[in-house]
Order: sequence, then C-alpha cells, then structure tokens
Amino acid sequence: MESGSRQIRSVTNLGIVTNVALCIIKVVIGLVAGSVSLVADGVHSLSDMATDLVVLLGVRLGAKEPDTKHPYGHGWIETYAGAVVALLLVVIGGGMIYYAAMEIAQGKKTTPRIAVLIAALVCVAAKELLYRLTRRVAVETHSSLIYANAWHHRSDALSSIAVVIGFVSLKAGFVYGDQIAAIVVGVMIVLVAGKIIGECLGEMTERAVDEETIEHIKSIISSNDKIREWHKLRSRAVGREVFVDFHILVDPELNVVAAHRISEELEQAFNEGFARPVNITVHIEPDIPEMRIGGRPDREAKKRI
Repeated sequence: MESGSRQIRSVTNLGIVTNVALCIIKVVIGLVAGSVSLVADGVHSLSDMATDLVVLLGVRLGAKEPDTKHPYGHGWIETYAGAVVALLLVVIGGGMIYYAAMEIAQGKKTTPRIAVLIAALVCVAAKELLYRLTRRVAVETHSSLIYANAWHHRSDALSSIAVVIGFVSLKAGFVYGDQIAAIVVGVMIVLVAGKIIGECLGEMTERAVDEETIEHIKSIISSNDKIREWHKLRSRAVGREVFVDFHILVDPELNVVAAHRISEELEQAFNEGFARPVNITVHIEPDIPEMRIGGRPDREAKKRI
C-alpha cells in the first residue's frame, strides 16, 4: 500500500507542476496574441490543481490504518474521491457540449491564430503524456481514483485537440469545426466519466472483484495440493485492497497446527501472486462426506455462486 501511495503521490505532484507550467504558457501566449479564450484556458489549467489536491487528500486519508470503527481500513475514501473526480469530468464534458452548441446557435466565428495553435499543441503533448503516466500508475495500484484523474488529464488534451481541429477547419473554410469537435470530445468525456462512476458505485455496493482476479484467486487456491476441495468463495474491493473469504476441505486427520500452516501458505501465495494487497479469511473444514459438495442439499447452489 505504501509503495502504491508513493507512486500516486509522485505522479499527482507531477500533474500539479505541469498544470502550473501550462497555466503560465497559456496566459503569456494569450496576452501576447490577444486571445481572451486562451487566457481563460490558462486559468482553467490552474484550477485543475483542485482535482490533484482531491487525489492527494483521498490517498492520504484512504491509507490510514484500520481502527475499531473501520476494521477493514479506509480505502473506501479513495473510491468516494474517485467518484468526485468523475463528477467533475461530467461537468467539464457537459460544459464543453453546452458552450460549443451555444456558439453554433449564435453563429459565433473565431479567427485562427498561430500562437493559439502552438499553445494547444504543447498542451496536447504534455497532458497526453501525463495521462499515460497516471493511467499506468492506476493500473499498477488498481486505483479507481487515479484512473479518474488520468482521464481528467486526457480531457484537457482532448479539449486542446478540439482547438487544433478548429484551427485547421477554419483554415479550410469550415467555420464550425472547432465547436463540432468540442461537442464530440465532450460526449466522449461524459461517457468515460459515467463508466468511472459505475465502477465506483460497484465498489460502494461491495460488488465482487473482476472476473480475471476471481480466476487468479481460484488458481492460487487450487494449486495447493493439501486442499482437497474448496467452496463459498466471496470477494470485494475496498479502495485498492481486496478482501476474500472461502472454505477449504483438508485431511480430517490433520492437527490444528498443520491445518493452520495451510492457511498461512495460502496467505503467502496471495501476497506473492498479487501486486495489490489481498486480505484472506479461510474457514477450514474436515474432508468428510457431509462437508463435500453435494453432501448437503444446498452445496450445489453454493458451488455455482
């Protein structure tokens, strides 16, 4: 967890520095070129730091040790913070659609300026690189919060691409290319935000982890030759952590110490087999006919679960 938190803090601090740099570039070029919209976009880059601060706060609070009131830790704070960032993406995407549509309705036309194009290209390069770095950390740490922030960076890159498209379309004689590109980008941002919110809601309702993780869990349990059978596998995610519980059937002649060693072996296998923290609870049962699948009326149903 600490290693993942360090990665998250590093890439988020890089985002803060990038936003400050882009703010300076856009404001300076905007003032020189006489572009009020570019100056406003520079101020928007500075406001993006608010999202980065939400990320840092969410990671800091989410990494707190479990306590008596929160025995499963505070990882849910990161999930809530991820939902907040996703909602901000909805606002950004919706704003892009609204203002672009209003400009088309008002017949507003813009004048192509080379300085604005240069600033937009710089923003696209910087924000796309930041998106890729942040997304890689999100995948490695399994953090929905960081994934949401990665897409916040990409939303800035995509909005700048809309500026580039608008510049080219204006040069080609199509006066509404900028607005139409902005609408398309806005719709895409809202759709991605909706997906992120759905993932966050899934975690909040204690949904099982993804199918790939489930299959990996099953393979680890099945690879232990001391386990004769297992069932009642349940899982859920709390922030970046996974919680798993299941029942195993072992040799009924084993003593308590030997049976306990099997659970320790499983815990070690999970720690070595996953890059994210996995907490397991193992219920040990003797391998006798009535405990096996089919030995009791409800076993087949539970096996399917």
